[in-house]
Amino acid sequence: MAKTAFLGLGVMGFPMAGHLAAKGHEVTVFNRTDSKARAWAEQHGGSHAPTPREAASGAEFVMACVGNDDDLRAICLGPDGAFAGMRDGSIFVDHTTVSAEVTRELAAAAAEAGIGYVDAPVSGGQAGAENGQLSVMCGGDPAHYDRAEPVMEAYAKICRRLGDVGAGQMTKMCNQIAIAGLVQALSESLNFAQMAGLDIEKVVEVISQGAAGSWQMQNRHQTMARGEFDFGFAIDWMRKDLGICLKTADEMGAALPVTALVDQFYKDVQRMGGGRWDTSALIARLADPKG
Repeated sequence: MAKTAFLGLGVMGFPMAGHLAAKGHEVTVFNRTDSKARAWAEQHGGSHAPTPREAASGAEFVMACVGNDDDLRAICLGPDGAFAGMRDGSIFVDHTTVSAEVTRELAAAAAEAGIGYVDAPVSGGQAGAENGQLSVMCGGDPAHYDRAEPVMEAYAKICRRLGDVGAGQMTKMCNQIAIAGLVQALSESLNFAQMAGLDIEKVVEVISQGAAGSWQMQNRHQTMARGEFDFGFAIDWMRKDLGICLKTADEMGAALPVTALVDQFYKDVQRMGGGRWDTSALIARLADPKG
């Protein structure tokens, strides 16, 4: 069992850190809102610290799951940042979805401090985090990954190294690109079925067993049909991720026409007041007269 720290206790980080504690790892947590860190420690029996540096002090592995590039820089760098408290030879594992650019920047800073760095964004949403069934896509030095993988298995359904630092973030971009087009297509399909007067459950029972089947169809069709979106992965965060995808694609010269279109559709849902709704809320735009 390892001495670990977990930085960031949102809807993903809170249960992920809990799985580490449940597996017997020694866990110290940090969260920008200290009351949440205190609540985590009371629930899981670990400890909490007032700064990333203090949380990371003496830890063999430091995990992070925060909001964006700036949030990640803030918890890593500076006199109170995690890197200032980490010992030589320790490993920083970033589960945040951020740009490959900031990943490489922070990996270089970590290397100068004698710290290993693994970028390890996750997919599976809040339910995956709570059930310890996340897909973890990693980039980093093979030796660093091999050391960190057994720890990440506490909350992983699958964990794979895809290449050097940055490869995990690039793979997460592939994931979000695939989801964006899929959810829009599913929204159109279900909306079409409703307007045709078909029984949604019977339609999904049949088409889900063929080439149209997907995780989104199996897990979201009922709530989509009922117009329930107060859960899951927020559209505000999805648009952040898609922004990273589109910027990176532009830099590489890759074409993402469907992704760009769906990003604008998500913007429409934000204007409807659905920024915190689950990404499956694309169907609400179709039901709206302006959609």
